Amino acid sequence: MKIDLAQYFPSLAPGMVPSLVETMVIAAGADGELGSDERVALASALEGLLRGSEHESMATGAGLDALCAEAEAALARDGRELRLAAVKAALPDDKARTGALALAIAVTAADGIVRTSERELLLELAGALDVSPDVAADLVILATRGA
Repeated sequence: MKIDLAQYFPSLAPGMVPSLVETMVIAAGADGELGSDERVALASALEGLLRGSEHESMATGAGLDALCAEAEAALARDGRELRLAAVKAALPDDKARTGALALAIAVTAADGIVRTSERELLLELAGALDVSPDVAADLVILATRGA
């Protein structure tokens, strides 16, 4: 991925991590499931953000499995609209919300292409997080350039 995620999270509070995972799980579900490529992209992006912190274990193994399972259960229980509102409320500012969208884009672009259903979901996600559609489009271009 060609998006510098660190710029969106100069400090990443551990309480933000479940919301970021949930954003990525929601995005991965645009094409029906959290596939292996998407799962690897999710883990890689999260690991990069948490590397060297005391919360690094949340990005791998059982920690990541639990976060993904919680996100999938919340989505099934509450629906996408409610979960997107919860994600927005959990992220402290526009920069973090844009970073969450960038993470979602990284997951959807993991296979080198962003399908129409994924683009539609990303635009919905951008709207729910109050990120401009132009910024969202630029992030998609960055994520898929050279893929």
